[in-house]
Amino acid sequence: MTMNVLGYATHSPTDALAPYRFERREPRPNDVVIEILYCGVCHSDLHTARNDWHNTTYPVVPGHEIIGRVLNVGPEVTRFKPGDAVGVGCMVDSCRHCAACEQGLEQYCESFPTLTYNGVDPHDRMTTFGGYSQKIVVTEQFVLKVPDGLDLAGAAPLLCAGITTWSPLRHWKVDKGSKVAVVGLGGLGHMALKLAKGLGAEVTLFTRSPGKERDARRLGADHIVLSTDAEHMEAAKNRFDLIIDTVPYVHDLNPYLPTLALDGTLVLVGYLGDLDPMLNTIPLVMGRKAVAGSLIGGIAETQEMLDFCGRHGITSDIEMIGMQDIDAAYERMLKSDVKYRFVIDMASLQA
Repeated sequence: MTMNVLGYATHSPTDALAPYRFERREPRPNDVVIEILYCGVCHSDLHTARNDWHNTTYPVVPGHEIIGRVLNVGPEVTRFKPGDAVGVGCMVDSCRHCAACEQGLEQYCESFPTLTYNGVDPHDRMTTFGGYSQKIVVTEQFVLKVPDGLDLAGAAPLLCAGITTWSPLRHWKVDKGSKVAVVGLGGLGHMALKLAKGLGAEVTLFTRSPGKERDARRLGADHIVLSTDAEHMEAAKNRFDLIIDTVPYVHDLNPYLPTLALDGTLVLVGYLGDLDPMLNTIPLVMGRKAVAGSLIGGIAETQEMLDFCGRHGITSDIEMIGMQDIDAAYERMLKSDVKYRFVIDMASLQA
């Protein structure tokens, strides 16, 4: 029997989000039914709600930074029981047998992963609806354990902002002695600072705003480089093993390339689309430097990140909102008016 659930949806790019009832699937033998307690608000939610990427299927219920408690489990579920604190991120399934999935990199699934919202379940062809809702039904393999003692509301953004920055830190083997820089201090950037510092790296923030220095240091930055200051940028040449660029809009990468060390990499995690102007390849060729991209993380990697955050007491800096405040939160996000992630208290969800 399907499950009738209350959520918040939008029906067009210009509509406000509003109460919306919809059906969740009948739980399968390997499913976990989760009561949603908190849901982080990601820039992707806003982009999808407003069809910025021209791929939204309406109505859409956003939300892929989900923290909740298990209500019940199917007979084949072995890892979870009712009452467990759990998380669900950006994916709820994948093909599980392609080269990427076999490596635990479900985010790069060759058939494309089943997204938590604005996707289609390959088993029953039902539209997937996200975490701006009371409950969700997810296959066991895509449910994550939340470590004991981790603040549940502050843990919600780890499911996207956290793993998006953790994955490149792990892939490029950041550890003690690594020199890491972060471009942009927002939801992604503040998590990159915290996680890089937690791994023992020497951490630098690139910023256009001198007023961010105090907060950046609180979050883990050892150094601040003003990217608009030619002397600052000259002094940073050949320094960084990894630069994590979290900026979500078109910007020029060329000023940052000379600051990479030999074999250094600038990895883009914030912007999808064409970048202009073209890259200057001279610093790339002369220093065997690279520009790369990275997308969230696989399920095993996300669990590793959550466990790491549990050991180190790392959560997102959040501002709690009610479900009815979501459209105002979107407008504030567009102005970068949040430090550093909105989280919806789903107890506020009312018809």
